[in-house]
Amino acid sequence: MEKSEKIGKITLDYEYYPGEDFYCDGVVEDELLSIAKNYAPVEFPKIIEERKNWPILYHLSLQRENIVSWLPITKDMKVLEIGSGCGAITGALAKKAGSVTSIDLSKKRSMINAYRHEECDNVTIKVGNFQDIEPSLSTDYDYALLIGVFEYGQSYIGGETPFEDFLKIIRKHVKPDGNIVIAIENKYGLKYWAGCREDHLGTFFSGLEGYPDGGGVRTFSKRGLENIFKACGENEYHFYYPYPDYKFMTTLYSDKHLPQKGELTNNYRNFDRDRMLLFDEKRVFDGMIEEKMFPFYSNSFLVVIGNKPDTEYARFSNDRATKYQIYTEILSKNKERIVKKHALSIESRKHIAHIATMYPKLEERYDTKELRINPVLEVEDDSITFSFEKGVPLTKLFDECLEKEDMEGFYALFREFVRRIGHNPEKLIADYDLVFSNILVEKNNWKVIDYEWTYEKQIPVKELAFRALYCYLLEDEKRNKFNFDLILGELDISQDEAEEYRNRELLFQKNVTGKRMSMPQLRDILGGAMVVPQNILMRADVGKDKEKIQLYFDYGEGFCEENSCFVEDVYDAQGFVEFTYTLAPEVKNVRIDPYMDTCMTTVTDVSLNGEPLTALTGNGKEVKGTDGNTFSMVFATQDPNITVKVSDKVRSTGNAFHVSMKTVKLPEEMAGALEKELRKKIRL
Repeated sequence: MEKSEKIGKITLDYEYYPGEDFYCDGVVEDELLSIAKNYAPVEFPKIIEERKNWPILYHLSLQRENIVSWLPITKDMKVLEIGSGCGAITGALAKKAGSVTSIDLSKKRSMINAYRHEECDNVTIKVGNFQDIEPSLSTDYDYALLIGVFEYGQSYIGGETPFEDFLKIIRKHVKPDGNIVIAIENKYGLKYWAGCREDHLGTFFSGLEGYPDGGGVRTFSKRGLENIFKACGENEYHFYYPYPDYKFMTTLYSDKHLPQKGELTNNYRNFDRDRMLLFDEKRVFDGMIEEKMFPFYSNSFLVVIGNKPDTEYARFSNDRATKYQIYTEILSKNKERIVKKHALSIESRKHIAHIATMYPKLEERYDTKELRINPVLEVEDDSITFSFEKGVPLTKLFDECLEKEDMEGFYALFREFVRRIGHNPEKLIADYDLVFSNILVEKNNWKVIDYEWTYEKQIPVKELAFRALYCYLLEDEKRNKFNFDLILGELDISQDEAEEYRNRELLFQKNVTGKRMSMPQLRDILGGAMVVPQNILMRADVGKDKEKIQLYFDYGEGFCEENSCFVEDVYDAQGFVEFTYTLAPEVKNVRIDPYMDTCMTTVTDVSLNGEPLTALTGNGKEVKGTDGNTFSMVFATQDPNITVKVSDKVRSTGNAFHVSMKTVKLPEEMAGALEKELRKKIRL
């Protein structure tokens, strides 16, 4: 066998390759290799959406690079990547570093890595066992990275103290002032308490219980990692908290910049396995943030051992169209904090430059002290720097009003918001994204900290105010306490105008995303089921797996699976169920699938905002009775459904769709006979 191979500009070094791959994910690796050979990385998002396959998402998603893209690696640096796999982060490292040495045991995975990055002339992939390769490595790396690797220390190293030994070995190959970077799951991550399976073993609570069944993988708490570092003489280390986790990180927090209440909303991450849903993680996170306990329960850690990076916070927006892909970070330099936005592609540099040109024009429009625009400090080819502003997010002030049920205070604050953003409305400049979270309040000073979506045209103040309130509602359904229609009346917005503004928002979002799917959307199409044990325990017969209720929503284009959800409430032992669901104002019709088999259903109440809904139809045969207040139907189909028209009663907000009904399972033969008999009676 040849000792090396070139794939494009990448060198594959086989000197220590044992001649066969000792681990493999099966035929999916052949599929990944074919994709890497025949498609460019820019085509990967489309392939991921088309194939709806977890391993393809996991190995090829460009969001995997986020975990290292923020690191201060420069072209004069050497980087060592241990456990490079199919190259999820190799490309990001190659863009930043002068040279990259990657190590992986699998030849096939290394070939996938090479083909997808074949234009990188600064990457060498060493194929083989780490322990065999390690003695040949140089000792002058600026960075050594173990992304999703440190937990396999027992398998890599073995012995009594495998993790300490692993870290000491890595340290030998890093410069004295160099850094070791570890990304790893937190064994006490909140997702595991909430019912997610342990990532490596696929079992429930095994990390929380200390891995009672053994195995070759170990994750750690924050203190557990600190103990390992100290045992190795590593006394300078810095913890970061990737959210939702390090695999598909969108936001990076640190002890200098922790999350605020309401920020952690993207918690359903079971792409590859079914999970339990024991509680609402967002609400629990909010409580933990208040109690200053977030670092202990963060789902993942990223630790930089060595010199502390300047970055305190980073947020990635690369689930957008390529021309809008950026990331924002807060840095601390010379005891001063700044905000910096970076282009993540050549195309998005124009977007960054556009923001800079909008600053003086917005400042000219709001030429008062009542709405100050965050000043631009520096503009570079691929980045823009702003001052770091202090203050309370306007979102928080609105939330506090709702929590105290101070509706007058809420409306007064909103009127003040409208007054301040309405200055010089005749100017041909408008910040379309003047949402509450982009405004900081400090005493009487209101500061706009983000104006990424500013346009040189007039946008009615009432539309800007409508969008701000609309986005505020969409972020958290618990905010649905105020009278949206009252505010529409104050703004002189008709129902037709409100509908137009919502449609415009949809078009805006489609433009920003380039019609790409978000990670939550991908989870919906390829993720596992979410089982709510509380509901199962309330049922007399836990084996009735067909007692599911599914709702479909018609937004004017008919019903489809993408616009559907399962109701968390399930039938009790007598077959009764009652639930309320908040409908979006755009919904025209709702379809209720009451059961997943042949049955008879009686709807005793279906209403919207307390008003009865009477326009009900179904794909079964209606049973006419003496009670005109109920709707009963026999279904001889395994896909029973009832359609309810809501378009003539839907409001701009607060659409409480209430249903109570009873369903009885019918054997298929009986359901068919009943339906046939009912049809006979109608003919007679």
